[in-house]
Amino acid sequence: MDTAAAYAEALRRGALDPVLTRLYRSVDIAAQRDRYLDLLDCFESRVGPGPAALILAPGRTELGGNHTDHNLGVVLAAAVHFDCLAVARPSDGNMVRIQSKGFDEEIVVDVSDLAPRPGEKDTSMALVRGVAAGLAESGRKVAGFDACVNGEVPMGAGLSSSAAFEILIGRIFSELFNDGECTPLELAVAGRAAENDYFGKPCGLMDQLSCAAQGILSIDFADPARPVVQEVDFDFEGTGYRLVVVDTGGSHADLTPDYAAIPDEMGRAASALGQTHARGLTVDAVLAHAARIREAAGDRGVLRLIHFIEETERAAEQAEVLAAGRMDDFLNLVRTSGDSSWRLLQNCISATDPLDQPIPLALTLTERFLHGEGACRIQGGGFAGTIQAYVPADRFTAYTEFMEEIFGRGAVMPLKVRRPGFERIALDMIGGEGGA
Repeated sequence: MDTAAAYAEALRRGALDPVLTRLYRSVDIAAQRDRYLDLLDCFESRVGPGPAALILAPGRTELGGNHTDHNLGVVLAAAVHFDCLAVARPSDGNMVRIQSKGFDEEIVVDVSDLAPRPGEKDTSMALVRGVAAGLAESGRKVAGFDACVNGEVPMGAGLSSSAAFEILIGRIFSELFNDGECTPLELAVAGRAAENDYFGKPCGLMDQLSCAAQGILSIDFADPARPVVQEVDFDFEGTGYRLVVVDTGGSHADLTPDYAAIPDEMGRAASALGQTHARGLTVDAVLAHAARIREAAGDRGVLRLIHFIEETERAAEQAEVLAAGRMDDFLNLVRTSGDSSWRLLQNCISATDPLDQPIPLALTLTERFLHGEGACRIQGGGFAGTIQAYVPADRFTAYTEFMEEIFGRGAVMPLKVRRPGFERIALDMIGGEGGA
């Protein structure tokens, strides 16, 4: 049986280093080893010795399909090496107690009561209760547990720290009480419902599904109840480019209205053409009925609808060219996607503070630095936070120095793709068994 003490002993003698290497690629393995040991020590000191499950959930980066998932579109996304890590054990009764590293206050939730609580809006407790409710609704068992959590997914960096936490909680319920049988789609649906209905933030399903399924994924949401997920077999490590995000320091606070306006305007624009969602419309139809759409959704609604149609087609094409190993074609599509987000979707600048424009500044500086090499685009939801860039490996150090002079030390974050196979680390994985 796995125990916190056995994990710690295996880590100290280096027996789990091969697993950590596959998880974190060329990232500092010694630092990850220390991180795991620190979390295990926290667990033993707070919960006590005995059985323990070591469970993980990664963040994600969007490679294509900017704001397409909520209108039944196509996205291209990848799980990344930044992750949420938990050590957990079932407890007696229905109380969930989570100690998160860096925070003195415990997350405490009674999962015998799964109704939304208005007073928990915008809190981690809401996410825990919401995930539990979603899994219970799908027929899964939920019960109390004790856990210590270390979240290394940077908050506000467009890497879906909240979705990673939601999937982590779902995985704990899955591993401890359901024999690990909860599917990635089940976990994702529960996480999205928790964020929408309990936490109070609108979102599609891309973030949660990408974190739950892992790898590079092409996801078609034409049927949102049964999205078609295809893994794209590609490794950026051998391309000569470094995939990075740049944290511009812009805050996501008070941006919910900006995010909510995008699906709202796309929905009103589609409704003007007799559809509930934008999927299935063509640019020719939009141009032929632009006056009608303007009246229903405004000028921006017309532009955002055109973005959706072309971005969905582009995301599908990006998956095809990656699968074929055509990196140059992929980079051209990234550039086109970035231009569409800026001009048509218009999620690079928040209307609430037009003088604050870190995203356009970071994009412009990156374009000037790259001089036609590589590519860059908005990362994730937009309006603030991060951009994504593909930087030639031989210029990565210079790019980092250039951008961090402006946006601060640590702003440039290289990403490694997390492949599927490590939802839970078991001690029998020592020696290379399991994983990707």
